[in-house]
Amino acid sequence: MAPSPCKVWHARREDVPTILEMIRELADYEHELDAVEATETTLLSTIAFAPDDVESTSTAPNTEPTSPSRPARCLLIFNEEGKPAGMALYFYNYSTWRAKSGIYLEDLFVRPTERKKGYGKKLLVELAKEVVAANGGRLEWSVLKWNEPSIKFYESIGANMMNEWVGMRVDRDGLAKLARLLD
Repeated sequence: MAPSPCKVWHARREDVPTILEMIRELADYEHELDAVEATETTLLSTIAFAPDDVESTSTAPNTEPTSPSRPARCLLIFNEEGKPAGMALYFYNYSTWRAKSGIYLEDLFVRPTERKKGYGKKLLVELAKEVVAANGGRLEWSVLKWNEPSIKFYESIGANMMNEWVGMRVDRDGLAKLARLLD
């Protein structure tokens, strides 16, 4: 299905309230609204934004430079009425076996009223174009096991489930403890 008429661009600083709204909507969908710590201030300091007066496309990203303290970029998609319909918040990763960069999609979200219009597919296509333009190796993301509609959608576009891998994480007190482990 071709997406409904829409526009996609890298987020600008003035888009931060919309990004935060969608983060909260996604967290609510995933039953984790209370876990959201992001604020407009923290998003402003951690996302590489496009300048107001410059076009920034997936094949020619023109944003502030990414860095360890500003690692993320965000694509926004707007419906035919110019209203925000969804987002893809992502950062760059690296494959040692392929010796190539790639993109890790942290969050893909399309508002419930905008689903089934091809917007999620359009965002993924734009990210794939960015990986290909950079001669990258892969586009990857995680999905909750219970999120069957998303899993079916991802499989329909050619994504493969990584059943042999288990996600691991250290955060909060565990991260501080690990940092001091050999002190």
